[in-house]
Amino acid sequence: MVSLVQPSPTLSALRFRRTSPVHRSSSARFPVWCNASEPLKFDGGNSAGFHLLNGETSPPSFFASKTRLEDAIHKNTTRLRIFSGTANPALAQEIACYLGLELGKIKIKRFADGEIYVQLQESVRGCDVYLVQPTCPPANENLMELLIMIDACRRASAKNITAVIPYFGYARADRKTQGRESIAAKLVANLITEAGANRVLACDLHSGQSMGYFDIPVDHVYGQPVILDYLASKTIYSDDLVVVSPDVGGVARARAFAKKLSDAPLAIVDKRRHGHNVAEVMNLIGDVKGKVAVMVDDMIDTAGTISKGAALLHQEGAREVYACTTHAVFSPPAIERLSSGLFQEVIITNTIPVSEQNYFPQLTILSVANLLGETIWHVHDDYAGGFAPFSSLGID
Repeated sequence: MVSLVQPSPTLSALRFRRTSPVHRSSSARFPVWCNASEPLKFDGGNSAGFHLLNGETSPPSFFASKTRLEDAIHKNTTRLRIFSGTANPALAQEIACYLGLELGKIKIKRFADGEIYVQLQESVRGCDVYLVQPTCPPANENLMELLIMIDACRRASAKNITAVIPYFGYARADRKTQGRESIAAKLVANLITEAGANRVLACDLHSGQSMGYFDIPVDHVYGQPVILDYLASKTIYSDDLVVVSPDVGGVARARAFAKKLSDAPLAIVDKRRHGHNVAEVMNLIGDVKGKVAVMVDDMIDTAGTISKGAALLHQEGAREVYACTTHAVFSPPAIERLSSGLFQEVIITNTIPVSEQNYFPQLTILSVANLLGETIWHVHDDYAGGFAPFSSLGID
């Protein structure tokens, strides 16, 4: 059983739902919005649809008349446009649903030689355009598609272009660890900027310094509040919890996560890496005996690090091991390692689409659509107070 779960609207990911301008605008063109209170489940490979509820609301008291309200809504919704690339159209559709909008019409095709063609099929002149395109595998294809989409919007006279990149590829190449290495994260940041993007919205960058590689504003939101809300809904006693960082580099992330989980204790797996995608676990710092261990990382690629860490935790007496990560890259042989019985549950988000052949019984997929949708509205509406709940983990 693989479950796709949307976080509860009463928890942190939807903390602003009652008073947010998103709620007011959701009835602008379609009187519906996504209901996140019920989990969406996959059973036997069947895809799940969206639960929609009528979103009829009374106008806010500070609007003097119905006409004034309608004018304000019409102005905002006609200036806000969301387009999706081919990397993760399902997430883009969820974001548009949350905002009460339709996805913009765009034509993307590939010529016989692999060249990418992009044409916007509606006017964006003077609009705030948001392009949802993670640069997940195939990273080069999706990155080039994003650049061409940005260029198409710039040449169509869009007022502002925001690249919404739920997963930022090449983020691991963020520094030189050996001589004569490239810093590809900076190169990709330059490409996005030069293509014409005015702003970047990214989720759980591999390292905080990647924000400094851009010469344009970067809004960095974290997917961890969505995972925290899900864990809070499970019947795990706080005294039994221990948060584990799979390597020394993720200690700040794990510490911030532990603080949100009733200030749970922290353990660290000491890892020695001998090459790319090759890891060797050497030691465990901390006590996990009889505990429920929650391993926290920003991504799972081949699952070598996290699976070896889980084996060590079981060896040290951990009762159960949960893996929590935002980005599920899932390069082979990740599925075999994750489904081997080491993990009670593998909790990921949908920043990267997971194909049905990669589902396994312990997998749970949480949606970050409401989180990204709320952030998009706050950026569009210049609402300065909205980012606190989404960026207060203190990781940077």
